[in-house]
Amino acid sequence: MQDLAVLFKGNNFQRLMRGLGVTLKLSLISVALSVALGLLVGVLMTLKNPVVRAVMRLWLETVRIVPQLVLLFLVYFGLAKAFNLQLSGETAAVIVFTFWGAGEMGDLVRGAITSIPTHQRESAAALGLTTAQSWRYVLLPQAARRLIPQAINLATRMIKTTSLVMLIGVVEVLKVGSQIIDAARYDAPQAAVWIYAVVFFLYFFACWPISLAAGWLERVWS
Repeated sequence: MQDLAVLFKGNNFQRLMRGLGVTLKLSLISVALSVALGLLVGVLMTLKNPVVRAVMRLWLETVRIVPQLVLLFLVYFGLAKAFNLQLSGETAAVIVFTFWGAGEMGDLVRGAITSIPTHQRESAAALGLTTAQSWRYVLLPQAARRLIPQAINLATRMIKTTSLVMLIGVVEVLKVGSQIIDAARYDAPQAAVWIYAVVFFLYFFACWPISLAAGWLERVWS
């Protein structure tokens, strides 16, 4: 029980909750920016301009092939040093996760748009709708129904991936857990089991409601 007591020693539990707050803050900012930018990227991916499509394809392949950890190191250690930028770990994390999330979101948007039957566009044109009106009243509402469950799943992935930011010095929930374990390694050598179990449940309860929402939307819109 001494190992479990480490969790409530001093302000350890409060520190874990503050670390969770950092994790959720980074995730929410990155998700919000990814959704906004991903909508634009997704529309650009549907254009027939070969240059635009090549650039968008390169973006997508980059975020799919290059690990997020490599991107974090590249931005935080590489670009900051090369251009003499003063980037905090949190800022670098938001840049990387937004870059990654917008690419993934853009592909989801592209897939949702291209899955809309061609006759929907033709019907909108036959009704005299302009291109902008077709997008606003016909294409985007239908694409949203296909997109939202997948976008929610992407959000859960982004929350879980934020654990990587501890490697660039950001004190999020996993980093706090490691600090508590290191401080108690002599007095409570088995405390790691309890600390990481708590971290597990914190991530679980942060992502579980989002997963439930995705499942509910899929059932409602199926």
